[in-house]
Amino acid sequence: MAIVPEDEFHHSSNSTYRSISSSLRAEQEALLERQQDCLSPGLQRPEDRFNATYIIFFSLGVGSLMPWSFFITAKEYWMFKLSNSSSSATGEDSGGSDILNYFESYLAVASTVPSVLCLLANFLLVNRVSVYVRVLASLTIILAIFMVMILLVKVDTSSWTHGFFAITIVCMVIMSSASTVFSSSIYGMTGSFPMRNSQALLSGGAMGGTVCAVASLVDMAASSDVSDSALAFFLTAVIFLGLCMGLYLLLPRLEYARYYMRPICPTRVFSGDEEPPQDSPSTPLVAPGSSDSHIPPLRPILKTTAGLGFCVLYVFFITSLIYPAICTNIESLDKGSGSPWTTKFFVPITVFLLYNFADLCGRQLTAWIQVPGPKSKVLPGLVLLRTCFVPLFMLCNYQPRVHLRTVVFQSDVYPILFCSLLGLSNGYLSTLALIYGPKIVPRELAEATGVVLTFYLCMGLLLGSACSALLVHLI
Repeated sequence: MAIVPEDEFHHSSNSTYRSISSSLRAEQEALLERQQDCLSPGLQRPEDRFNATYIIFFSLGVGSLMPWSFFITAKEYWMFKLSNSSSSATGEDSGGSDILNYFESYLAVASTVPSVLCLLANFLLVNRVSVYVRVLASLTIILAIFMVMILLVKVDTSSWTHGFFAITIVCMVIMSSASTVFSSSIYGMTGSFPMRNSQALLSGGAMGGTVCAVASLVDMAASSDVSDSALAFFLTAVIFLGLCMGLYLLLPRLEYARYYMRPICPTRVFSGDEEPPQDSPSTPLVAPGSSDSHIPPLRPILKTTAGLGFCVLYVFFITSLIYPAICTNIESLDKGSGSPWTTKFFVPITVFLLYNFADLCGRQLTAWIQVPGPKSKVLPGLVLLRTCFVPLFMLCNYQPRVHLRTVVFQSDVYPILFCSLLGLSNGYLSTLALIYGPKIVPRELAEATGVVLTFYLCMGLLLGSACSALLVHLI
């Protein structure tokens, strides 16, 4: 994790993104100072001592994805718990076979559909329920779900697999819903902070996926009991969730964090037909949640962030179209050799670990480079260019093949290269769009804008996952 000095970022927490030229930066600094003088005359912006706030947001980013990743990674555990050897031997339980064959599909639906619904609810609650309550409540719910899963690890479920399946799906629905509220609330809150803190949160999410991929590889190499592996995964998630709760409670005690979290004098909300007054020194800003209106105005947010919203949606649409549905079915061309690299470890390393690490590198890269800007047409152009990944992966050694018989890329180097570029571009382009979004609206709309952009993200994942089921039948 690289920690970047505060001065290397645009200090304006909620003004339109500018070029990093010295003259415009000086102008932006002057505007920010006049806006913050409205808050408390003579109040100086404190430093993020020891980068404590940055580290806290990075850790919260890890916590937003790691529990869900561990839940998904324990695939062998779910197969073990849901299998019923006695009924499979007699062939009497066709329902159990259906559960085993389509468990991942059920899990995907249970995680994505509630997420979209919870984002809508979270948008309505932005000004009704404080972010403090939403974050702690969602963390507590996720923690409770993992405690239930820990209790069930050593329980014999062979005689009630359908009941265990129902419990698992319900737990996934609740955990995914709470996780969505947690991540969107924290992301919206970072909209009131300088851009580096949003970048820290998003990089932390990629780190969570990377840690999970490494843990899965270690588990495979050790060949431990599936129940013990799941227990280790769930206990790790519980410990880290407890750590996240403690770090979030510590956040308001930091002078730097209090400076950006404190309310500012109220302002009017701009309509959809006028330009947001974010750069006007005569228009003070307010902290999220202090608006007189209980429901944030959706129309101006959608109008202002339409371009960035499209970028977020399309980036994750292409990514979920390919990863993991197509990626995980690409086999090594030397699979017949029997080598552990070409059989057991090929997909975990070239897909899960490599993609997550490249995604982390792409997100962390935005700590130093933030080009193109939010108004540039180059950004959506680069996003659309990622469409090329679809035919590239289809022409690798995807198996089984029905319609496209020819494998164009006759080397294992190609899927490794493509997976790295997919992760790198996903991390860099999605993070740019997500950190720009809350900065191009007035501060009182920053948190609501974060929820809206998270909705674009979930819709991209949902559409991509649905289309991937069709795409694999074309190969």
